Amino acid sequence: MKHNTIIITGTRKGIGEYLASYYLNHGYNVIGCSRSEASIAHLNYRHYCLDVADENEVKKMFLELSKSYAKIDVLINNAGIGSMNHVVLTPLKTVQNIINTNFIGTFLFCRETSKLMMKHKYGRIINFSTVAYPLNLEGEAIYTASKAAIESFTKILAKELGQFNITVNSIGPSPIKTDLVKNIQHAKINSLIEMQIIKRFGEFIDISNVIDFYLREESSFITGQTIYLGGIS
Repeated sequence: MKHNTIIITGTRKGIGEYLASYYLNHGYNVIGCSRSEASIAHLNYRHYCLDVADENEVKKMFLELSKSYAKIDVLINNAGIGSMNHVVLTPLKTVQNIINTNFIGTFLFCRETSKLMMKHKYGRIINFSTVAYPLNLEGEAIYTASKAAIESFTKILAKELGQFNITVNSIGPSPIKTDLVKNIQHAKINSLIEMQIIKRFGEFIDISNVIDFYLREESSFITGQTIYLGGIS
C-alpha cells in the first residue's frame, strides 16, 4: 500500500487493537492511543495515553507527531463508548461522557490530522458510525445521537477537505463481540441481528475489509459516504 503512517484511536482492546495489529502486519507505522497503557509491543507502533476529548492532550500529541513524522496518511476514529438506557433513566453525566468520547474526540482528531494532511494534499479519514442510527434502536438514543452527529460531520468535512485530495468516510458496524455489546441483553442483540439482511454477528475482518476499500487508490473518488454492515439500508 502507498500509505505508511496511520493514526488509530482506541487501540487498547477490541476493534482498535485488531486494526492496529492488522495494519502493522501490512507495513504501516501505527500511532495509537487510549486512556491506558499500550497492549501492543511492536517496533513500528507508538502509543499515547490520553482522553480523546482532552483538547490540550490531543494538541500536545499532534505537536509531537508533526516533529516525528513527515506526514500522516490515514486517520481511523475508532474510540467510542455506549450505554443502553431509556431516555428518562439516562443521567446527564452519561450523556456528556458519550458525546465527549464519540463526537468531540472524533472532531478533535479530525481537526488536528486535517492540518497535517492539508500540507501534503493527501489523506484518508475514516470515522465510526453504527447500524443503530438507521435502525433508530430503542434504548440507544444518546449513543445513536452521537453517531448521527458523526455522520453529518463526516459529510460536511468531506466537502471542506475535498480540494486537498483528502477523503472522509465512515463505517457503520453491526454488533461485534466486543466490550461495547457484551453487557447488552442477548434478546436485544438477537433482535437487532434479525433486522439485518445477513443475520450474524459482524467480525473484525468485516471492518478491515471496508477500511481497506476506503484506503485504495481507486477509491479516491469516494467521499462523504457511510457503509453499513449486515445489509442495513
